[in-house]
Amino acid sequence: MSLLGQVDYLVIGGGPAGLQAGYFLEKSGRDYLIVEESDAPGAFFTRFPRHRTLISSNKVHTGWNDPELRLRVDWNSLLSDEGPLFTAYSPRYFPPADVMVRYLADFAREHELRIRFNTRVTGVTRPGGGLFSASDQHGNVVRARRIIVATGVSRPYVPPIEGAEEAEHYCEVSVDPAEFTDKRVLIIGRGNSAFETADNLIETAAVIHVAGPGSLKLAWRTHFVGHLRAVNNNFLDTYQLKSQNAVLDGDILRIARNPDGTYVVSVRFARVEEVVKDIPYDRVILATGFRFDASIFADDCRPDLVIKDRFPQLTDAWESVNVPDLYFAGTITQSLDFKKSTSGFIHGFRYGVKALHRMIERRYHDQAWPHTVLPAAAGAVTDAVIGRVNRTSALWQLFGFLGDAVLVGTDGDVRYCEEVPVAHLHASAARGEFGNLSSYFTVTLEYGADHDQVDPFDITVSRTPQRDTSGLDARYLHPVVRQFLPDGTGKPVAEHHTTENLENEWDKPDVHIGPLRSFLASRLSTGDDLPAGGELAAPRT
Repeated sequence: MSLLGQVDYLVIGGGPAGLQAGYFLEKSGRDYLIVEESDAPGAFFTRFPRHRTLISSNKVHTGWNDPELRLRVDWNSLLSDEGPLFTAYSPRYFPPADVMVRYLADFAREHELRIRFNTRVTGVTRPGGGLFSASDQHGNVVRARRIIVATGVSRPYVPPIEGAEEAEHYCEVSVDPAEFTDKRVLIIGRGNSAFETADNLIETAAVIHVAGPGSLKLAWRTHFVGHLRAVNNNFLDTYQLKSQNAVLDGDILRIARNPDGTYVVSVRFARVEEVVKDIPYDRVILATGFRFDASIFADDCRPDLVIKDRFPQLTDAWESVNVPDLYFAGTITQSLDFKKSTSGFIHGFRYGVKALHRMIERRYHDQAWPHTVLPAAAGAVTDAVIGRVNRTSALWQLFGFLGDAVLVGTDGDVRYCEEVPVAHLHASAARGEFGNLSSYFTVTLEYGADHDQVDPFDITVSRTPQRDTSGLDARYLHPVVRQFLPDGTGKPVAEHHTTENLENEWDKPDVHIGPLRSFLASRLSTGDDLPAGGELAAPRT
């Protein structure tokens, strides 16, 4: 064993999340090291997606000059003041995956991030609860006060299906459509990897079935981009227009392989009184997703897992619930907003890593959360909120999860903090970490209640008129301001919904600004700040 040194922060993983964490650590002058098992950053993207096309938006031409607004439709760039931006690397809306590999390498080089390549962490221990010790494949050891794990979901998730080991996995199955000519193919899974695989085989396979439990969820309806994206749903046409393909709604009970290499798969159908049918196939492919690999951690520092043991269980500060000073960044943090927001994707977790860095700065380096002091008047707070919701990319991308905070001190001072995870804000306010507060407000962008139950293309379902100042029935993305007491309950004492707008421009004096100002005036107890003839908005409790 060779001790290579000691750092304050060891970042395990040199993908997008690891580089983003390294950027903020570098910028703040912290003592850190990133270790990456490959010889370059972002090795995941040299293999995935298997069919080599990203489905994260890369909108180059926006008509906007504001870099903050442009990040709303740039889902691949990492956050930095100096660049580079992914949009300079490809004009394609869905670029080739190899472009991401090149971009991440350039990002690491331009910011001179401290990375040790070809270093695979094989074990992490924490004897006596002191420093972490991370050993690599060569027996070298790095000790660290804190660890940030940014390894992604690196191991295939295999569901508990009898005979699942007999199937091929998305990670390894051939992507050459010619190998499937005239074959009957079953793809188990309901996500983008399953439908990406199916779409690749439409021209050659005789029959393709895509199977899984529950109802198929479409991203354009649920607003969760991990659900089936339009770019991958061409297969649904071939099903509904009767071209020998089908989506099977039900549970796969067992997979049996015949001596000749073909399969018989038992399917229990959900919509046919749970009928079980044995169906023959030539190929069976598992496209059931990935999970976090916790095998490197010794018993003295192994993090608890959640959601079928696929992700680490986290506090509101992205820290392991059972291992202090063990933090997580990137797609493995999605357990906190699982299938609700965007922490599983670059355009979401880049802001999560920024928030994590601010938490770390406050906890270990006595740095206050960046803030602006505002006059304690409804007009000033309204101007700050309206300015932010019309420009922010962070609240836009991590909708409902990340919020701005308006902190009202017991001394009457008002501070405006940007991009605080809402759950962390509630916990921190209760602990007094944001000072002595009489109340605080959250500013979020959210879709309306039950938005995923409504077909947005069904014109028989009415939408909120854009001149309706209440905003209460808005289902499209819109600003929401809530007031809380620092009691740790996380239950609002009042809330205001700003009316949705097709262009996402919440700047009309009579529709957006005036009602919000009235609401804030009533909650800040500054009635003399009301405009002439103004009416107080009734708080929702």
